[in-house]
Amino acid sequence: MADKTLNKTELVAKIASESGQSQAAVGGVLDALFNVLAESVANDVKVTIPGWLAVERTARAARTGRNPQTGAEIQIPAGHSVKVSAGSKLKAAAK
Repeated sequence: MADKTLNKTELVAKIASESGQSQAAVGGVLDALFNVLAESVANDVKVTIPGWLAVERTARAARTGRNPQTGAEIQIPAGHSVKVSAGSKLKAAAK
């Protein structure tokens, strides 16, 4: 696991520094990116940035589970989840 983390504020500052753009502009672009990703996932549209990442909505079937306290069987309804896959360039950066 990574020992360090980079939060959104630090990410915006770093991107602004490297690109020469203002932090407000970079923050606006990141907010727009996240809004587009959320809207696309909600509408079952896969978003792919070749070599970097892919984000898509996945379906989860209904299933039977167990209540951990009582051991009783419960029915878990079908639902949706989000899958984020790393692309080749991102995977190569992790080596």
